[in-house]
This record gives sequence, structure tokens and C-alpha cells, in this order.
Amino acid sequence: MAIIFFRTIIIFIIIVAALRFMGKRQLGELELSELVVAVLISEQATLPLQDIGIPLIHGLVSIITLLCCELLITAATLKSLKFRSFICGKPSVIIDEGNIVQSEMKSNSFSLDELAEALRKKDIIDISKVRYAVLETDGTLSICLFEKEQAATPSVMGIDVKDKVIPVSVISDGRVLSDNLSLIGRDESWLRQILSRKGIESPTEVYYMTSDGKSDIFLAAKEIRK
Repeated sequence: MAIIFFRTIIIFIIIVAALRFMGKRQLGELELSELVVAVLISEQATLPLQDIGIPLIHGLVSIITLLCCELLITAATLKSLKFRSFICGKPSVIIDEGNIVQSEMKSNSFSLDELAEALRKKDIIDISKVRYAVLETDGTLSICLFEKEQAATPSVMGIDVKDKVIPVSVISDGRVLSDNLSLIGRDESWLRQILSRKGIESPTEVYYMTSDGKSDIFLAAKEIRK
């Protein structure tokens, strides 16, 4: 039992490290080669757990070998566009100037139902509003609407708008995030002044707080347990 426990811990650490080393993509954003390697790594990792007669090093060697293969493929795709196209494929234009490109739909095995679903996820119900739609290599759909269907922006309306600083988390579950405070040009003394104005004595009383260092502040106090 102890052997299985320690093997599980070791393999878990190795798998997490290997996948983290491969990159920071989510599962839905993995390229084909990355997905294959991820599946094979999980398969190889289970062998030493299912049979304690198999040396742990065998599983680790397989995982490291797969990781090295993926790193080599990644390096090759960065240097060769042809190799990248072969491994990862190419983006496909499936709607061009408002017309569905049926040949691309067929070659990508992308059905009309899948197209409609992808558009709905982009909050687009009427396909006639779409000027271009590109099926990316990771399976996601990039959309460009006709200009008359695009939302009016300040620049289009001739309105001068100042750039806005993106609010960042400054308190998370009672902990002050000093690095984020520095990003918005503030320090902990400023933070405590803001909290004091809102009747809060300590950051430990705050569940979550964001700020842009100016007027944009969101604060959620911790709920009092009954």
C-alpha cells in the first residue's frame, strides 16, 4: 500500500511538471501532437500503478521520452512553416464574404450544426451577419462581422476616450497582493486608507478586492459565519 501511495505522489508530480513544461494551454487549446502526448503520458503513468512489478523508472522514462519528443516537435514547428502545417494543420476560411465555403466545411468534417453552435457561442444567431469565419487549428472559430453589424465604438463615433487601467486583484481571501498593488502604483498604506473609508479595519476582513489605483474599486467583505 505504501509503495502505491508513494508511486502515485511521484508520478503525479512528474505528470504535472511535464504538462506544465509543454506549455500553458487549456485542454481545448492543445494542438494535435500535444493532445496525443498528453494522452500517452497519462497512459504510461498508469502502468506502474496498476502493476507494482513494473519498475517505477520504466514509467518515468516513457514520460520523459514523450516530453522530449513533444519539445523536438515544438522546436521544429517554430523553425519550419511546412512542418508546422503538416503537424498542426492550417486555419480554414469556412465563411468568406458572407458565403459558406462548402469545400472547406467538408474537408474539415465541420457540420452545419457545429457551425451554428459555434456562432451561438459567439452570441451570433443570424449567420447573415458574418462576413468571415475562420476555423482555427485548435478547433475554435474566429468571427468577423460585416461593418454594419459591428457594435459602434468611440473611435467610430469620433469620441475621444482616455485609456483605462485594467483593475487588478489587491486582496484575495484576506491576503494583500503587494505585487499587484505595485502594478497600479499604490502601496499598503493607501489600501488601508481605502478600507478605512469603507468601515473595514483590516484586509483580513475582505474576501476579494480589485482596483485600478484610482476610482474603480470593487470590494466584497467576508461573510460573517453564524
